[in-house]
Amino acid sequence: MDCKKECCNCGKMKHRDEKEYKDLIHRLNRMEGQIRGIRSMVEEERYCVDILTQVQAVSSALNAFNRTLLSNHIKTCVVEDIRDGKEASVDELCKTIQKLMK
Repeated sequence: MDCKKECCNCGKMKHRDEKEYKDLIHRLNRMEGQIRGIRSMVEEERYCVDILTQVQAVSSALNAFNRTLLSNHIKTCVVEDIRDGKEASVDELCKTIQKLMK
């Protein structure tokens, strides 16, 4: 599997299979729609609690996206790097998890 390759502008890249790609894009599209809905609610002067409820739904969706992406990263990139003797990937993973838990 070609997990990571170098990119001249941004460093590492990840090739995703079609299933993973479609799942991530689907989740992002859904969140994008939810954000547009929240904007409309603000523009329509909707009740604060109703808006906050929708914001929490987006927050939960974003957390689910992060969990999915992190899981995929561990199962592919990190495992592949460890097999290749690149243990720095574990340090990178630990730093990433610390950032996500703030």
